[in-house]
Amino acid sequence: MKHLLKKLRKYEIMIRKVANNHLQGDYQSIFKGAGLEFDDLRPYQYGDDVRTIEWKVSAKGHGTFVKTFKEEKDQSVYFLLDISGSQNIGDKKRKKLDVGKEIAGVLTLAALFEGSQVGLISFTDQKEKVILPGKGQRQGVKIIRGIFKHENKSLKTNLNDMFIFALNLIKKRSIIIVISDFIDDDYERPFRAMAEKHDVVAIQITDPRESKLPSLGIIPIYDKEEDKITWVNTAFRSFSKKISSTFISERSAFEELCKKSQINYLSINTKEDIVLPLIEIFKTRNKTMKRG
Repeated sequence: MKHLLKKLRKYEIMIRKVANNHLQGDYQSIFKGAGLEFDDLRPYQYGDDVRTIEWKVSAKGHGTFVKTFKEEKDQSVYFLLDISGSQNIGDKKRKKLDVGKEIAGVLTLAALFEGSQVGLISFTDQKEKVILPGKGQRQGVKIIRGIFKHENKSLKTNLNDMFIFALNLIKKRSIIIVISDFIDDDYERPFRAMAEKHDVVAIQITDPRESKLPSLGIIPIYDKEEDKITWVNTAFRSFSKKISSTFISERSAFEELCKKSQINYLSINTKEDIVLPLIEIFKTRNKTMKRG
């Protein structure tokens, strides 16, 4: 456990250092500036979040105004971590599940370092592990254990139920970081509802073999979630093309859903180092903060 914490801490420090260099002093962090407590009103500027428009004041005819907010001292950050069977795709040493856990662990330490309260909900088609928000080193160890030591009760996926559970559990406006491959159906409505109530970040984990299978002839493909084997002919060009186009279209559709719902979106594949992609999401959120 000490070795794991040391590794995650090293990553977390590296992210903060790189962020400071990249943002040249403007860096606040992924966890700051969510604007949780009403402060004042100001004229609307291009790029402002439309959800912050104060319609009653704007309707008086003196222009469009948006609400501004200030930080609450006890800001909460929740990690919703998908640990279902579809996360077990990738190389033996670095599957989607490994990348997701690594990101959740590193950002947990970063959030605690900045004084936020941090909580965890890991899920499959049921809630697997729930740790309510807390601060300090003990909370960090508790969450890291919850991320890396937990043994699954199920391997199936149900994002719809998980988002509904999160909506019912998390009453106070919080930052919610969802880490998943988002391979599921019929979860859009509660996902959008969560974004209306909270500040949501979606981190989509992918693996190159999901979009391109090598030509190996007729091979068995094991579905871990359904616990069954299906035989497919990978030599057919039409099959490979369908796999690739389906992956691209589904990812584009999810990215568009995030854009329309004003959810910060980040895609990371298992072949990437996590530092630079996370810096990009820091940059995006900092630009949004400056406007707000």
